Amino acid sequence: MVEIKTNESLAAMRESGRVVARALAAVREKAAPGVPLTELDRAARAVLAEAGAGSPFLDYHPEWAPVPFPAVVCVSVNDAIVHGIPDGTRLAPGDLVSVDCGATLGGWAGDAAVSFTVGPARPEDTRLIAAAEEALEAGIAAAVVGNRIGDIAHAIGRVCRAAGYGIPDGFGGHGIGRAMHEDPGVPNEGRPGRGMRLRHGMVLAIEPMLIGGGTDEHYTARDGWTIRTSDGSRASHAEHTVAITDDGPRVLTAL
Repeated sequence: MVEIKTNESLAAMRESGRVVARALAAVREKAAPGVPLTELDRAARAVLAEAGAGSPFLDYHPEWAPVPFPAVVCVSVNDAIVHGIPDGTRLAPGDLVSVDCGATLGGWAGDAAVSFTVGPARPEDTRLIAAAEEALEAGIAAAVVGNRIGDIAHAIGRVCRAAGYGIPDGFGGHGIGRAMHEDPGVPNEGRPGRGMRLRHGMVLAIEPMLIGGGTDEHYTARDGWTIRTSDGSRASHAEHTVAITDDGPRVLTAL
């Protein structure tokens, strides 16, 4: 079931989105060579605490996961695509880091992700990150009243494939509102003109995930959470929470 949000609810979701944006900014500022991934989680926790916000990630336990998620951010480094658990691993110069963060405030959730490099970036990483951001922008541009979910999926997939990157099957965006994961699902590849029609008041988390080596293959690491590329190539992830409105798409998780 898809809940259509009122304009007042969209305004409330914008507040939770701002918390997510500030948390991601704090994590990015904290990231440097030698910093353990747990410190990135602490930086995000501090932002959430200051805002009086909760975390939809912390203790999240879907049926496929062996244990509840132990942090407020997913930190996925290099060949990790998504769902990386922040542990004592220390960042190294040149690492490609994808950070996914959520927040709940006033009963509403926000969810966003960003990828960046630690220190000087390799040209191939710069291109990979830029492609994820371009795919996200394309997906957002397609998120207009009257379009369908397939139009968003097609816009994302076209950018990813044209750049020569892989798309991990089975992972994509989702509806969001009172809970972090709601209907409908938003694939990162699909056929235009298919799927649910978009209406004013729908809110979607749109999140392209790209595999640098060009293959779609991936596997779940021993921790039961982290999704890694099968070929060992690097991955990037970009995400925003986006409201569908009569005035066009409205990004709720921008600073």
